Amino acid sequence: MKKTLSDIDVKEKKVLVRVDYNVPLDANLKITNDKRIVSTLPTLKYLLNENAAIILMAHLGRPKGKIVSEMSLKPVSTRLSELLDKPVKFIGGDCVSVQSRKAAADLRPGEVLLLENLRFHPEEEGRSISGEKDKNAMEAFAKELASMGEIFIQDAFGTLHRSHASTAGIVKYVKGAGVGFLVEKELKFLGEALEDARKPFLAILGGAKVSDKISVIENLLNKVDAIIVGGAMAYTFLKSRGINIGSSLVENDKLDLSVELFKKAKDRRVDFLLPLDHIVTNKVDFESKQVPCEAIVKVTVDEAISEGFMGVDIGIKSINKFSEIIKSAKTILWNGPLGIFEINEFSKGTVEIAKLVAEATDKGAISVVGGGDSVAAVKKAGVDKRISHISTGGGASLEFLEGKELPGIAAIPDR
Repeated sequence: MKKTLSDIDVKEKKVLVRVDYNVPLDANLKITNDKRIVSTLPTLKYLLNENAAIILMAHLGRPKGKIVSEMSLKPVSTRLSELLDKPVKFIGGDCVSVQSRKAAADLRPGEVLLLENLRFHPEEEGRSISGEKDKNAMEAFAKELASMGEIFIQDAFGTLHRSHASTAGIVKYVKGAGVGFLVEKELKFLGEALEDARKPFLAILGGAKVSDKISVIENLLNKVDAIIVGGAMAYTFLKSRGINIGSSLVENDKLDLSVELFKKAKDRRVDFLLPLDHIVTNKVDFESKQVPCEAIVKVTVDEAISEGFMGVDIGIKSINKFSEIIKSAKTILWNGPLGIFEINEFSKGTVEIAKLVAEATDKGAISVVGGGDSVAAVKKAGVDKRISHISTGGGASLEFLEGKELPGIAAIPDR
């Protein structure tokens, strides 16, 4: 078990906190979803109650080591000030400039400072000014960041799979380090889901590509009692079983692997469920996320899809079959939508599954939802408040489910 914020004396200390404030902004640079900011409030309020001086470190977007004004964290400082009901100091331009370092040095107990976008520096991601990989440059940058505080708290779950200066490198240069309440909660739910799950344990996996979830499936086959596969990745599995999938998205180079995964599931007595029917169309505008008025949309009678049509959602037979499995589960792990849910006409399957997961949770099941699309789906279904845990990290949660060690966690000392 890693050290947590509760294990460390932070009273009146200068505390560096890595947070995930990579929030969406509109054309006017207004924050459109502040969930990632809100999720850090328990950690920040605890630190303020301990009269700590808080120095926040974060990134926004992909500026590729250059200062990009549209990716400044200034809007975040404004919103965080409102949420904390106190001023949040902010120095724009450069997170380790003379002005930033002075602001950190002058910070008093009970005050909050947000540093500018870490990724304005290529060293944050392990590169030199010229863009070449440079571990020494990353270490020097990590040391520079660490010099601004005494204690480091890792509370950015969404960045834990990155071995960056502010996630892993910084730890060796501070007096003490631990995980914040957000990361502690993520590790608790994801860890317990994988290692101490109440049975029956069900995994629901969707999304576009089998290749994105191969390692997840292989790891979960050792742990779950059943797997439901939907979304575009289901068509690769269906084709590998000799079922016609029309013009649906498919990864032909993964057909043999799909057969192997079926065999592993059978050998381990894991129920491997695929859609029994589909919503299909002959035309869809993916760019505008609309169904052209001339498009034909229909429901198949079984797993097969006619030539010229592509699968875009699961049908009612699939929903009813999956319903039985979901209702009997005691632990449910969901990553990835079961159709093109962002298009309303093709969202029913994903929304119905979200409602079923919420109903199972209401009756005592533990549910964990991860991945941006899955999170958006439970919100679209209006059941996000009824899910046991919604993960804040897409890539990090996927790598955790693969059984990989996350660099940002590995760097934190054990209790």
